[in-house]
Amino acid sequence: MKIAQIAPLYEAVPPRLYGGTERIVAHLCDALVDLGHDVTLFSSADACTRATLVPVRDQAIRLDPCPLKSGYAAHLSMLHELRQRADEFDILHFHVDLIHFPLFEAIAPRTVTTLHGRLDLKDLPEVYRRWPHYPLISISDSQRLPLADANWVATVHHGLAEDLFQPTAAPRDGYLAFLGRISPEKRPDRAIEIARRSGQRLRIAAKVDDVDRVYFREAIEPLLSDPLVEFIGEIGDNAKAEFLGNAAGLLFPIDWPEPFGLVMIEAMACGTPVIAWACGSVPEVIDHGSSGFIVRSMDEAVAAVGQLPELDRGEIRRSFERRFSSRVMAQAYIRTYEELAGASGWSVRALAAE
Repeated sequence: MKIAQIAPLYEAVPPRLYGGTERIVAHLCDALVDLGHDVTLFSSADACTRATLVPVRDQAIRLDPCPLKSGYAAHLSMLHELRQRADEFDILHFHVDLIHFPLFEAIAPRTVTTLHGRLDLKDLPEVYRRWPHYPLISISDSQRLPLADANWVATVHHGLAEDLFQPTAAPRDGYLAFLGRISPEKRPDRAIEIARRSGQRLRIAAKVDDVDRVYFREAIEPLLSDPLVEFIGEIGDNAKAEFLGNAAGLLFPIDWPEPFGLVMIEAMACGTPVIAWACGSVPEVIDHGSSGFIVRSMDEAVAAVGQLPELDRGEIRRSFERRFSSRVMAQAYIRTYEELAGASGWSVRALAAE
């Protein structure tokens, strides 16, 4: 099958440091290639991929030191290039939210759009009513709830390459870990309170976006003086295996409808259990009492810290391999492509054997 993957241009594919959507696109492209498909990636030129790369910008927008740049213009240029070449592909797989909707209406049945963000925003329902013919994929069943009547064709959970991280049999230091982004909805303040109340060290490896700098300065930075808390800053994949693998557990104390939560399966790939609040996709990702603990209060979270040694880190890794490898993700997408082809009657080139 000839597949076009259309990535956002904000981060490299995969990102050098923090970033979710572009990381998933990278792992999906490579897994589809490994399964024998002809994949073309539309992305910035700094992508690292086994797919055929169509570079539509010299570098990812966030990495570009130029102070004056237009992400909107860059994405429109990419979509124009794709539209000129659309007939080369059996299916166009978009990861750019809905910016392509007005441009590809004529071939909407030959597209699929994975939505990576939250969907409980005021203006979204009207857009999906206006363009109802685009097949949509959610990254969790929970993500769909605000737009339950949209044209959903599948839920495909994220996946990572199995060789990206390796499990650690026994954590060397046994600290608690917080990984991701400093923001009110991610609740790093909860993570710090859990560490204080349990008497455990906490290491925070997190990005601070410009929009969250006031929150970081006023709400989080004063808490970092606690000797139990260490703030590391933003890290990339090359540092995550050690950071997560040597942790007793990952804290995921979110306070918002998380569409997926990639960091949870990054921890699972390292064999590290997760303590996560029961929000959004968490119950779809974590098996309570097996790959971690799902909690609803601070008292439950603190109690769960004491239970972390009871969990089998080898089984956590095996659960990742069964459910969240990039191969499993790619196979689910292939089944969706095939189902769309059958339902719409468009022909595809010979499918590679799975």
